[in-house]
Amino acid sequence: PESRVHLQVSSALKEGQITPTELCQRCLALIKSTKFLNAYITVAEETALKQAEESEKRYSKGQPLGVLDGIPIAVKDNFNTAGIETTCASNMLKGYISPYNATVVQKLLDQGAVLLGKTNLDEFAMGSGSTDGVFGPVRNPWSYSRQYKEKSLSKSHSEDEESNWVITGGSSGGSAAAVSSFTCFAALGSDTGGSTRNPAAHCGVVGLKPTYGLISRHGLIPLVNSMDVPGILTRCVDDAAVVLGSLAGHDPKDSTTIQDNFKPFELPDLTDVSKLSIGIPKEYHAPGLSGEILALWSKAADLFKNAGAKVTDVSLPHTRYSIVCYHVLCTAEVASNMARFDGLEYGHRSDMNKSTESMYAATRREGFNDVVRGRILSGNYFLLKQNYENYFIKAQKVRRLIANDFLKVFRSGVDILLTPTTLSDAAPYMEFIKEDNRTRSAQDDILTQAANMAGLPAINVPAALSERGLPIGLQFIGRSFQEKQLLTVAKWFEKQVKFPMIQLEEVKRLDPGVFQHQQSASFS
Repeated sequence: PESRVHLQVSSALKEGQITPTELCQRCLALIKSTKFLNAYITVAEETALKQAEESEKRYSKGQPLGVLDGIPIAVKDNFNTAGIETTCASNMLKGYISPYNATVVQKLLDQGAVLLGKTNLDEFAMGSGSTDGVFGPVRNPWSYSRQYKEKSLSKSHSEDEESNWVITGGSSGGSAAAVSSFTCFAALGSDTGGSTRNPAAHCGVVGLKPTYGLISRHGLIPLVNSMDVPGILTRCVDDAAVVLGSLAGHDPKDSTTIQDNFKPFELPDLTDVSKLSIGIPKEYHAPGLSGEILALWSKAADLFKNAGAKVTDVSLPHTRYSIVCYHVLCTAEVASNMARFDGLEYGHRSDMNKSTESMYAATRREGFNDVVRGRILSGNYFLLKQNYENYFIKAQKVRRLIANDFLKVFRSGVDILLTPTTLSDAAPYMEFIKEDNRTRSAQDDILTQAANMAGLPAINVPAALSERGLPIGLQFIGRSFQEKQLLTVAKWFEKQVKFPMIQLEEVKRLDPGVFQHQQSASFS
């Protein structure tokens, strides 16, 4: 087929215009030609082709397993995958092969999806740049797009792409880059304080953080158990809904998942938004918010207003405490979670074995980077007996107040909140690494982390290109378990803004048809 975008891959597969094997080979070829992005840690070429072959047999019998059958996907390298290395981008787990699949991975495979490989991240998902993993930083595909090159070269005389490339955001930067550069059709990320939405915004893709408890965390290597959720990255909102439909629901292996069955839904085409009430939280006009993003945010509010929606200013007063509160709760849970990496059962074990104690200490010193060790130390401090009440318990109370702010706003009749996703477009790598990880994460998560503390569903939708030719996204936050409403509104917005397609030479060479269409249509 001319174009794998326009033809909506799933129906192209059903009609036999392309086979799962051809599709898989095409994605593998693209992964090779975009290797410089460093989006993948492991490419599972052999198993992917085997899965594609199985899918092909089902299609030839006219019995595909569903919309995802034969669709190439990628998975962040902090989800366990049987037979494929799971490293968390850390020396601690280099070479670790899990004996089982995470529930979400298993569900995708059961639907016939083809797993191309595992994507790069910040070590143990701690970071907002995808720059701090042991396999090196991920490069944002937009650094190499025609849009960015035209803008950045006209401003600087340096032809030097090396110094000009921008970050993907994090910590699911590999997954966002993989989807954005067309090497896969959907990817799993994780989202603890914005780790799926932040890179989605910087890479110009859709990033969905579902309600806490809607999707199983079993097999996701935990960072903060009370906030982690698997995230979904796709090129359009419809696709995110399809992937959500195959992942959501109760899992006996994760006691925090919902009890009832989840009915997958198709998103209606919303034509009338006049019954909608959109809230604009004034606290999200945060220090450091770029003028460009502020302007885009108010333009989006006007878009809803002019289409007949009710748009009101709302207040979430406890938002300003969220950074400190998040830091305490996050590091405390990290300290507890990281205790399992002691060199005994799995992962790296040090040769320093004078005593068990010295082996533990050396294992963690050799296995973890400074960022992880720093968060463990902070967390242990907050959990000390004399600090527990003043820090940990207090932070839990503040977390409740933050969640209650959202409840009040939703009870007042607001359906959806509209906010920016990030403070600015993607920073050049050389700029980004001037600040340490903790400072960066605290700044970059400010607009996203409150949704994690409240357990609410939130989605990044690409909205426009910045003056530098880089993606800017806006975030929609919905009521608990109201994913259908949230995604329906996001889809309406996506249709209005007609976000331009990334123009990458590598993709063009392999697949010239892709660029004849502005908007990346869905695979579903």
